[in-house]
Amino acid sequence: MANTHHGAARRGDWKTLPMPEQHETFVLERSFSDEEMDALRRGNIPRAMEDKWFWYMEGATIWAHRSWTGYCIYRIDFKEDGRHVVTANRDPGQYRCDSAEEDIRALNSLLDWWTRTPYDHYNEWISETYDALRKAGK
Repeated sequence: MANTHHGAARRGDWKTLPMPEQHETFVLERSFSDEEMDALRRGNIPRAMEDKWFWYMEGATIWAHRSWTGYCIYRIDFKEDGRHVVTANRDPGQYRCDSAEEDIRALNSLLDWWTRTPYDHYNEWISETYDALRKAGK
């Protein structure tokens, strides 16, 4: 699906699947500046194969989906006190991570990329690939 509007990304801009019944909820403690929240509110509609994420915001909630499959990996409910409630996919057929600690690390890295203006999907892809290879001992 192509982005036919110039505003923020919306649910209908990309193929998405709901969060599966197998999921885990935990708290991510982090603060965001007004500029960072504005970047998150814009969301992301992938424009290249290397761009692995489609995300959009509804109210105070971000929905983050893998761009190729549409799987919902994260739902982040932003809270005023900086203790954001994260729901993470735990369906092993859709997402292999089963650790809140690993997700917190990954989410902080993703959020660092997603709050940059402009968002740089290619360097995020390189960084994710490097981390995966390092984790695999390569």
